[in-house]
Amino acid sequence: MAQPARSLQKDKPLVKILGGQSKINHPLQSDFDIVNLSYEGVSKASVETLLSYLGISKKFFAEQVLNISVKTLERKGTTDKMDKRTSSHVIEIAKVVVHALAVFEDEEKVKSWLSNSNRALNSKKPIDFFDTLTGLSMVNDVLGRIEEGVYS
Repeated sequence: MAQPARSLQKDKPLVKILGGQSKINHPLQSDFDIVNLSYEGVSKASVETLLSYLGISKKFFAEQVLNISVKTLERKGTTDKMDKRTSSHVIEIAKVVVHALAVFEDEEKVKSWLSNSNRALNSKKPIDFFDTLTGLSMVNDVLGRIEEGVYS
C-alpha cells in the first residue's frame, strides 16, 4: 500500500535553506511539490543561499558536488533555473542541511561538522559525500544516529 504524501509544514526550514518563498516561488505542501520544484528547477539564488549554510566555495560545490563547471553556474542569472537533475540534487542536499540544523541547532556547528572528518564515514568529511545521493543518505543516517544519541 502506497504511503500518503507527508505534510511538509514541519519542513518549512527547507524553504528557508533554499532562499525563502520568494526564491522558491512554489508552495511546498507535500513531497509531490518537491518533485515539481525539481522539474521546474531551483534558481541560482537558491543555490547561493544553500552555499551560505554549507560554508564551502562555489567552485568546490559546482565542480565537486554538482559536477558542473563553476563557469556554468556563474553564467546563470540570479533567477535562472538549474536543470531537473541538478535541482533535485540541490534539494536533497538542502534536506540534509535541514536535518543537520535540527540536530546541532547552530549554523556554525553544522558547518564545522560538515567539514571535519568523521569516524562513522571512514574518517572522511560529510561534505565529501554530497556528490551522490547514496552519500547524502549515508550522511543523513549518521545525523540520525547522532540525533538518537548514538556516538558518530
